Amino acid sequence: MAKKDGKGAHVSETPATQLLKAHKVAFTEHPYDYVEHGGTAHSAASLGLDEHTVVKTLVMQDQDAKPLIVLMHGDCKVSTKNLARQIGAKSVEPCKPEVANRHSGYLVGGTSPFGTRKTVPVYIEASVLELPRIAINGGRRGFLVQIDPQVCVQLLGATPVHCALAE
Repeated sequence: MAKKDGKGAHVSETPATQLLKAHKVAFTEHPYDYVEHGGTAHSAASLGLDEHTVVKTLVMQDQDAKPLIVLMHGDCKVSTKNLARQIGAKSVEPCKPEVANRHSGYLVGGTSPFGTRKTVPVYIEASVLELPRIAINGGRRGFLVQIDPQVCVQLLGATPVHCALAE
């Protein structure tokens, strides 16, 4: 089932793919050449995908430094004010990369919401759930998996929110 990347290397399992397989979730693997700070624009272009269907996994924290994950369209950013209001927090801000890495167990740029080191609340932009399929990080830089977005609700208990801002 695993596809090979341009170098002929097999994409090895990650905590994310192990979790998806354990729950018998159908997914396809999409490796690409990772570029530092390339973001979803680069991964979407590399894989021939619409950036709106590439979902980024953002590790944030509330005013008490409690971590949370936000799943957002690749071509949008998060309104932290709207998010805070909807989740009953005073404020929400992105975690520093080293803090995000500690909470998730993944490197920033390769963060998957599946198989994280700590169980944290997950919020998903409601319009993501209207898409037939999404591409989301598979737990390594340069590696996306395509899944049904409902999996995020079923497996992660992701709460729909409205906090997208056009980039």
